Amino acid sequence: MNFSGFQKLTLLDYPGKVACTLFTAGCNLRCPFCHNASLVTHIDSSNIYKKEEILSYLKKRHGILEGVCISGGEPLLQAGIEDFIKEIKDIGYSVKLDTNGFFPDKLIALVKKGLIDYVAVDFKNSYEKYSLTTGIENLDITPFKKTVEFLLSGKVDFEFRTTVVAGLHEAQDIVEIAKTIKGAPRYFLQSFVDSGDLIMDGFCAVLPNEMKKMAVLAKEFVPNTEIRGI
Repeated sequence: MNFSGFQKLTLLDYPGKVACTLFTAGCNLRCPFCHNASLVTHIDSSNIYKKEEILSYLKKRHGILEGVCISGGEPLLQAGIEDFIKEIKDIGYSVKLDTNGFFPDKLIALVKKGLIDYVAVDFKNSYEKYSLTTGIENLDITPFKKTVEFLLSGKVDFEFRTTVVAGLHEAQDIVEIAKTIKGAPRYFLQSFVDSGDLIMDGFCAVLPNEMKKMAVLAKEFVPNTEIRGI
């Protein structure tokens, strides 16, 4: 496996753990507000971290770092991800996977093999708006629904999260998401941030007061709803 991004220390990406974050390139979605265009539509093939380089770093930092976050892009597109995670686990790390939820069979297999300790799934919008929000016309969300069902069965620790963007999300969308994931241990509303590396320009964040109202509405269905980024 090759990676296009490597954050060597994070206190934010893996709840409760000192970790590093690896970023894979490539994604099956084209969310116009995506803040990692360089991992999706403008991939720089010269900006590559080799697997061996990363594993060497992880071995040296074991005991200081506790976890590894694998993010993207969409990590489950990577053919060698299972073998790579096995190597991370053999060193002694916990593994968190960030995914868009469209590869449920791969996710379920990794969890059943004990290779994933924590899953973070981006719940992009209410189902009615999924094609609009992901930039894929007539998107089949059946695989995503399978991921949601699997996570709610309680086989692995997880979170759902929604990046809230003005013009794409309204309060009722957040309510619909919260209803769908009722019973989830945690749900995060994330404020959109213009990273300067967007797939499309012209997006902005929802006002903080509106975000707080959305969180209150979501708490009726997922009591542990919190806001990130404001």
